[in-house]
Amino acid sequence: MNTPLPSAPISPLRQRLIDDMNLRRFSPETQRNYLRDVGRFASFLGRSPDMATAEDLRRFQLEQQESGVPVPTMNSIVSALRFFFTHTIDRPDLARKLVRIAHQRKLPMVLSRDEVVRLLNATTCVKHQAALSVAYGAGLRVAEVSALKIRDIDSERMLIRVEHGKGGRSRNAMLPVDLLALLRQWWTVGRRQGVMHRDGWLFPGQNAMKPISTRQLHRIVVDAARAADIAKRVGPHTLRHSFATHLLEDGVDIRIIQALLGHSKLENTALYTKVATRTARAVVSPFDRRGLFKETEPDG
Repeated sequence: MNTPLPSAPISPLRQRLIDDMNLRRFSPETQRNYLRDVGRFASFLGRSPDMATAEDLRRFQLEQQESGVPVPTMNSIVSALRFFFTHTIDRPDLARKLVRIAHQRKLPMVLSRDEVVRLLNATTCVKHQAALSVAYGAGLRVAEVSALKIRDIDSERMLIRVEHGKGGRSRNAMLPVDLLALLRQWWTVGRRQGVMHRDGWLFPGQNAMKPISTRQLHRIVVDAARAADIAKRVGPHTLRHSFATHLLEDGVDIRIIQALLGHSKLENTALYTKVATRTARAVVSPFDRRGLFKETEPDG
Protein backbone atom coordinates (compact mmCIF):
# COMPACT_ATOMS: atom_id res chain seq x y z
CA MET A 1 0.00 0.00 0.00
CA ASN A 2 1.45 3.37 -1.01
CA THR A 3 1.56 5.98 1.70
CA PRO A 4 0.95 9.47 0.31
CA LEU A 5 3.86 11.83 0.78
CA PRO A 6 3.14 14.77 3.05
CA SER A 7 2.91 18.09 1.26
CA ALA A 8 5.81 20.47 1.74
CA PRO A 9 5.19 22.89 4.61
CA ILE A 10 4.55 26.51 3.72
CA SER A 11 7.15 28.88 5.11
CA PRO A 12 5.90 31.54 7.55
CA LEU A 13 6.93 34.28 5.09
CA ARG A 14 5.01 32.71 2.21
CA GLN A 15 1.98 32.23 4.44
CA ARG A 16 2.18 35.88 5.53
CA LEU A 17 2.17 36.94 1.87
CA ILE A 18 -0.85 34.71 1.20
CA ASP A 19 -2.66 36.15 4.24
CA ASP A 20 -1.95 39.71 3.07
CA MET A 21 -3.39 38.92 -0.37
CA ASN A 22 -6.44 37.19 1.10
CA LEU A 23 -7.04 40.18 3.34
CA ARG A 24 -7.29 42.35 0.22
CA ARG A 25 -9.40 39.72 -1.54
CA PHE A 26 -7.02 39.25 -4.45
CA SER A 27 -8.26 36.83 -7.09
CA PRO A 28 -6.72 33.31 -7.19
CA GLU A 29 -5.02 34.19 -10.49
CA THR A 30 -3.41 37.33 -9.02
CA GLN A 31 -2.26 35.35 -5.98
CA ARG A 32 -0.66 32.69 -8.18
CA ASN A 33 1.14 35.35 -10.20
CA TYR A 34 2.43 37.19 -7.11
CA LEU A 35 3.66 33.98 -5.47
CA ARG A 36 5.39 32.95 -8.70
CA ASP A 37 7.06 36.36 -9.17
CA VAL A 38 8.27 36.66 -5.57
CA GLY A 39 9.55 33.09 -5.87
CA ARG A 40 11.39 34.04 -9.06
CA PHE A 41 13.17 36.82 -7.20
CA ALA A 42 14.00 34.46 -4.30
CA SER A 43 15.55 31.97 -6.75
CA PHE A 44 17.69 34.74 -8.24
CA LEU A 45 18.70 35.87 -4.77
CA GLY A 46 19.55 32.42 -3.46
CA ARG A 47 18.14 33.27 -0.03
CA SER A 48 14.94 34.48 1.59
CA PRO A 49 13.56 37.57 -0.20
CA ASP A 50 13.09 39.42 3.09
CA MET A 51 16.91 39.58 3.28
CA ALA A 52 17.16 41.53 0.00
CA THR A 53 18.98 44.81 -0.36
CA ALA A 54 18.49 47.71 -2.75
CA GLU A 55 21.51 46.49 -4.71
CA ASP A 56 19.93 43.02 -5.02
CA LEU A 57 16.84 44.58 -6.59
CA ARG A 58 18.97 46.60 -8.98
CA ARG A 59 20.93 43.52 -10.08
CA PHE A 60 17.71 41.51 -10.48
CA GLN A 61 16.08 44.06 -12.76
CA LEU A 62 19.25 44.47 -14.83
CA GLU A 63 19.50 40.68 -15.22
CA GLN A 64 15.88 40.49 -16.37
CA GLN A 65 16.44 43.23 -18.95
CA GLU A 66 19.61 41.60 -20.28
CA SER A 67 17.82 38.23 -20.50
CA GLY A 68 15.17 39.74 -22.77
CA VAL A 69 12.23 39.43 -20.38
CA PRO A 70 9.28 41.28 -22.02
CA VAL A 71 8.51 44.69 -20.55
CA PRO A 72 4.92 43.81 -19.49
CA THR A 73 6.27 40.77 -17.62
CA MET A 74 8.93 42.88 -15.91
CA ASN A 75 6.31 45.39 -14.81
CA SER A 76 4.07 42.61 -13.48
CA ILE A 77 6.98 41.36 -11.37
CA VAL A 78 7.51 44.90 -10.08
CA SER A 79 3.87 44.98 -8.93
CA ALA A 80 4.29 41.68 -7.06
CA LEU A 81 7.53 42.72 -5.39
CA ARG A 82 6.20 46.16 -4.45
CA PHE A 83 3.28 44.50 -2.71
CA PHE A 84 5.60 42.07 -0.93
CA PHE A 85 8.02 44.73 0.30
CA THR A 86 5.32 47.26 1.21
CA HIS A 87 2.70 45.07 2.89
CA THR A 88 4.30 41.77 3.85
CA ILE A 89 7.68 42.82 5.30
CA ASP A 90 7.02 46.57 5.76
CA ARG A 91 9.99 47.76 3.70
CA PRO A 92 8.50 50.51 1.49
CA ASP A 93 12.03 51.90 1.07
CA LEU A 94 12.89 48.82 -1.02
CA ALA A 95 9.63 49.02 -2.95
CA ARG A 96 10.63 52.50 -4.10
CA LYS A 97 13.81 51.10 -5.64
CA LEU A 98 11.85 49.02 -8.14
CA VAL A 99 11.57 50.62 -11.57
CA ARG A 100 8.56 50.29 -13.87
CA ILE A 101 9.57 50.47 -17.51
CA ALA A 102 7.60 52.62 -19.92
CA HIS A 103 6.50 50.85 -23.08
CA GLN A 104 4.28 51.68 -26.01
CA ARG A 105 0.96 49.92 -25.67
CA LYS A 106 -0.34 48.29 -28.81
CA LEU A 107 -3.72 49.40 -30.07
CA PRO A 108 -6.37 46.78 -29.25
CA MET A 109 -7.80 44.63 -32.01
CA VAL A 110 -11.47 45.50 -32.50
CA LEU A 111 -14.18 43.75 -34.49
CA SER A 112 -16.77 45.62 -36.49
CA ARG A 113 -20.38 45.21 -35.43
CA ASP A 114 -21.01 42.93 -38.40
CA GLU A 115 -18.01 40.78 -37.48
CA VAL A 116 -19.29 40.42 -33.90
CA VAL A 117 -22.66 39.18 -35.18
CA ARG A 118 -20.98 36.74 -37.56
CA LEU A 119 -18.68 35.41 -34.82
CA LEU A 120 -21.48 34.87 -32.29
CA ASN A 121 -23.64 33.16 -34.90
CA ALA A 122 -20.74 30.88 -35.84
CA THR A 123 -20.60 29.22 -32.40
CA THR A 124 -21.62 25.58 -32.30
CA CYS A 125 -24.04 25.56 -29.35
CA VAL A 126 -26.12 27.89 -27.18
CA LYS A 127 -23.70 27.54 -24.25
CA HIS A 128 -20.77 28.84 -26.31
CA GLN A 129 -22.88 31.58 -27.87
CA ALA A 130 -24.08 32.70 -24.44
CA ALA A 131 -20.56 32.74 -22.95
CA LEU A 132 -19.13 34.83 -25.80
CA SER A 133 -22.20 37.07 -25.75
CA VAL A 134 -21.53 37.86 -22.08
CA ALA A 135 -17.96 38.84 -22.96
CA TYR A 136 -19.21 41.23 -25.65
CA GLY A 137 -22.58 42.29 -24.26
CA ALA A 138 -21.28 43.12 -20.77
CA GLY A 139 -17.60 43.76 -21.55
CA LEU A 140 -16.28 41.10 -19.19
CA ARG A 141 -12.75 39.70 -19.06
CA VAL A 142 -12.41 36.03 -19.94
CA ALA A 143 -11.61 35.08 -16.32
CA GLU A 144 -14.72 36.98 -15.20
CA VAL A 145 -16.91 35.08 -17.67
CA SER A 146 -15.46 31.79 -16.45
CA ALA A 147 -16.07 32.63 -12.77
CA LEU A 148 -19.74 33.67 -13.13
CA LYS A 149 -22.34 31.81 -11.10
CA ILE A 150 -26.09 31.67 -11.60
CA ARG A 151 -26.64 33.96 -8.64
CA ASP A 152 -24.51 36.68 -10.28
CA ILE A 153 -27.26 37.35 -12.84
CA ASP A 154 -29.59 39.95 -11.33
CA SER A 155 -32.57 40.08 -13.67
CA GLU A 156 -34.46 42.42 -11.34
CA ARG A 157 -31.86 45.19 -11.57
CA MET A 158 -30.61 44.07 -15.01
CA LEU A 159 -27.04 43.74 -13.73
CA ILE A 160 -24.29 41.14 -13.72
CA ARG A 161 -22.39 41.01 -10.46
CA VAL A 162 -18.65 40.53 -11.05
CA GLU A 163 -17.03 39.25 -7.87
CA HIS A 164 -13.30 39.72 -7.37
CA GLY A 165 -12.40 41.06 -10.80
CA LYS A 166 -8.92 42.24 -11.68
CA GLY A 167 -7.11 43.58 -8.62
CA GLY A 168 -9.68 41.92 -6.35
CA ARG A 169 -12.26 44.59 -7.16
CA SER A 170 -15.96 43.77 -7.54
CA ARG A 171 -18.36 45.71 -9.74
CA ASN A 172 -21.72 45.66 -11.47
CA ALA A 173 -21.73 45.09 -15.23
CA MET A 174 -24.65 45.78 -17.52
CA LEU A 175 -27.13 43.06 -18.46
CA PRO A 176 -28.75 43.83 -21.84
CA VAL A 177 -32.31 42.62 -22.40
CA ASP A 178 -31.38 40.41 -25.36
CA LEU A 179 -28.47 38.91 -23.42
CA LEU A 180 -30.81 38.00 -20.56
CA ALA A 181 -33.10 36.25 -23.05
CA LEU A 182 -30.15 34.27 -24.40
CA LEU A 183 -29.03 33.32 -20.87
CA ARG A 184 -32.53 32.11 -20.08
CA GLN A 185 -32.42 29.98 -23.21
CA TRP A 186 -29.10 28.51 -22.05
CA TRP A 187 -30.59 27.91 -18.57
CA THR A 188 -33.41 25.87 -20.12
CA VAL A 189 -30.99 23.83 -22.26
CA GLY A 190 -28.52 23.38 -19.41
CA ARG A 191 -31.21 22.20 -17.02
CA ARG A 192 -32.37 19.70 -19.61
CA GLN A 193 -28.76 18.46 -19.92
CA GLY A 194 -28.46 18.21 -16.14
CA VAL A 195 -25.46 20.56 -15.89
CA MET A 196 -27.15 23.72 -14.57
CA HIS A 197 -27.94 24.18 -10.88
CA ARG A 198 -29.25 27.25 -9.06
CA ASP A 199 -26.14 27.48 -6.88
CA GLY A 200 -23.75 26.40 -9.62
CA TRP A 201 -21.61 27.90 -12.36
CA LEU A 202 -23.23 29.85 -15.16
CA PHE A 203 -20.94 28.11 -17.64
CA PRO A 204 -19.89 24.71 -16.25
CA GLY A 205 -16.88 22.93 -17.66
CA GLN A 206 -16.73 19.30 -18.76
CA ASN A 207 -17.06 18.54 -15.07
CA ALA A 208 -20.22 20.39 -14.04
CA MET A 209 -18.75 21.01 -10.59
CA LYS A 210 -16.04 23.21 -12.12
CA PRO A 211 -16.37 26.30 -14.35
CA ILE A 212 -15.41 26.39 -17.99
CA SER A 213 -11.70 27.16 -18.30
CA THR A 214 -10.32 30.34 -19.82
CA ARG A 215 -8.32 28.16 -22.22
CA GLN A 216 -11.48 26.54 -23.51
CA LEU A 217 -13.15 29.94 -23.94
CA HIS A 218 -10.16 31.08 -25.99
CA ARG A 219 -10.45 28.01 -28.21
CA ILE A 220 -14.19 28.64 -28.69
CA VAL A 221 -13.53 32.21 -29.85
CA VAL A 222 -10.75 31.18 -32.23
CA ASP A 223 -12.87 28.39 -33.75
CA ALA A 224 -15.88 30.71 -34.16
CA ALA A 225 -13.75 33.42 -35.81
CA ARG A 226 -12.37 30.86 -38.24
CA ALA A 227 -15.86 29.56 -39.04
CA ALA A 228 -17.06 33.15 -39.56
CA ASP A 229 -14.17 33.78 -41.99
CA ILE A 230 -12.72 36.58 -39.85
CA ALA A 231 -9.07 37.06 -40.73
CA LYS A 232 -8.20 39.18 -37.68
CA ARG A 233 -6.34 37.67 -34.76
CA VAL A 234 -9.18 37.18 -32.28
CA GLY A 235 -9.30 36.14 -28.63
CA PRO A 236 -11.83 36.50 -25.80
CA HIS A 237 -10.44 39.94 -24.89
CA THR A 238 -11.20 41.11 -28.44
CA LEU A 239 -14.89 41.00 -27.53
CA ARG A 240 -14.28 43.20 -24.48
CA HIS A 241 -12.29 45.64 -26.62
CA SER A 242 -15.12 45.70 -29.16
CA PHE A 243 -17.71 46.33 -26.42
CA ALA A 244 -15.82 49.40 -25.17
CA THR A 245 -15.11 50.77 -28.63
CA HIS A 246 -18.68 50.39 -29.84
CA LEU A 247 -20.02 52.13 -26.71
CA LEU A 248 -17.61 55.00 -27.29
CA GLU A 249 -18.69 55.28 -30.92
CA ASP A 250 -22.32 55.42 -29.75
CA GLY A 251 -21.53 58.47 -27.65
CA VAL A 252 -21.45 56.89 -24.20
CA ASP A 253 -19.41 58.96 -21.73
CA ILE A 254 -15.92 57.55 -21.30
CA ARG A 255 -16.19 57.59 -17.49
CA ILE A 256 -19.28 55.39 -17.66
CA ILE A 257 -17.36 52.99 -19.90
CA GLN A 258 -14.51 53.07 -17.37
CA ALA A 259 -16.90 51.99 -14.60
CA LEU A 260 -18.47 49.25 -16.74
CA LEU A 261 -15.05 47.84 -17.62
CA GLY A 262 -13.76 48.05 -14.06
CA HIS A 263 -10.72 50.14 -15.03
CA SER A 264 -9.00 51.81 -12.10
CA LYS A 265 -7.38 54.41 -14.38
CA LEU A 266 -9.14 56.51 -17.00
CA GLU A 267 -6.05 56.36 -19.23
CA ASN A 268 -6.68 52.64 -19.78
CA THR A 269 -10.18 53.37 -21.08
CA ALA A 270 -8.97 56.35 -23.13
CA LEU A 271 -6.97 53.94 -25.29
CA TYR A 272 -10.22 53.07 -27.09
CA THR A 273 -10.52 56.60 -28.44
CA LYS A 274 -7.66 55.68 -30.78
CA VAL A 275 -9.61 52.86 -32.42
CA ALA A 276 -13.12 54.32 -32.40
CA THR A 277 -13.34 55.02 -36.13
CA ARG A 278 -17.01 56.07 -36.10
CA THR A 279 -16.16 58.78 -33.57
CA ALA A 280 -13.38 60.10 -35.78
CA ARG A 281 -15.63 60.12 -38.84
CA ALA A 282 -18.29 62.10 -36.96
CA VAL A 283 -15.90 65.01 -36.34
CA VAL A 284 -15.94 67.79 -38.93
CA SER A 285 -12.47 69.08 -39.72
CA PRO A 286 -11.89 72.85 -39.50
CA PHE A 287 -10.65 72.53 -43.09
CA ASP A 288 -14.21 71.64 -44.18
CA ARG A 289 -15.81 74.23 -41.93
CA ARG A 290 -13.76 77.04 -43.49
CA GLY A 291 -14.62 76.08 -47.06
CA LEU A 292 -10.97 76.33 -48.05
CA PHE A 293 -11.29 74.12 -51.09
CA LYS A 294 -13.66 74.94 -53.95
CA GLU A 295 -14.05 72.30 -56.60
CA THR A 296 -13.64 73.76 -60.11
CA GLU A 297 -14.13 72.43 -63.59
CA PRO A 298 -10.92 70.92 -65.00
CA ASP A 299 -9.23 72.88 -67.79
CA GLY A 300 -9.81 71.82 -71.37
